[in-house]
Amino acid sequence: MIPLADTALALRLEGAERASNARFVEARASLSPEVGAAWIDVDGTYAMFDGVSSPCTQTFGFGLFSPPAAPALDAIERFFLDRSAPVFHEVCPLAHPAHMPLLAGRGYHPVELSNVMFQPLPIERAPSNGEVVVRRAAAADTAVFAQTFADGWADPGGLAAPLVLALARITAARPDAHAFLAEHQGRPIGAGALVIHERVALLAGASTIPEARGRGAQLALLAHRLAFAAECGCDLAMVVALPGSGSQRNAERNGFRIAYTRTKWQLA
Repeated sequence: MIPLADTALALRLEGAERASNARFVEARASLSPEVGAAWIDVDGTYAMFDGVSSPCTQTFGFGLFSPPAAPALDAIERFFLDRSAPVFHEVCPLAHPAHMPLLAGRGYHPVELSNVMFQPLPIERAPSNGEVVVRRAAAADTAVFAQTFADGWADPGGLAAPLVLALARITAARPDAHAFLAEHQGRPIGAGALVIHERVALLAGASTIPEARGRGAQLALLAHRLAFAAECGCDLAMVVALPGSGSQRNAERNGFRIAYTRTKWQLA
């Protein structure tokens, strides 16, 4: 049965993503202490600092796990401003409606939308084309996974390659993440990650190197990760995509549906 796109579902999905980001920040703090990575829990809102320019430097859960309040927002803003970081909030539309006038009154403005998508597990595994083989990356594959993942984001206009490479290295090294490599004739051509939290499988990004696209690596990575998540006891998978993007279309083609559209707010 497909869950209703209600507050109960939102709590599970947002809870999984905020936990995943907190574990990422902890991994960064352990592997790169010079960054000063840290996170705090303010009434259910996780505020995370992963460096001034990191996309992980933001909050999750504001107004969803507890009603939004000015004192809590004060504490969150101090956390970021004390670190000379911009203040961003990823806000679920099922959060308490008071979050909108509170943020607007502080000078926040919306800067980005993202679709949070989900799919019940288990699912029937998609057939493989036989050319692409997916396997879990071992500890010795950390560097290969990170480089393959970064090379897949090498398109002009995408995230800076050094930033993606650094993020991929942390992902591969964190103890709670499961990294996968897609190979063609023994050569790595794609990479993807998976994080599990309370039976929710968060698909934490995937990419294929430009010269190997069109061979089914993304479909193989998706099917393999979903099957692995189901074997681990997950009953729900989630992915986040920009509205109307190729990532959203691929997810919908493979059974995902939109739960809600999230708004990122920035303090001016």
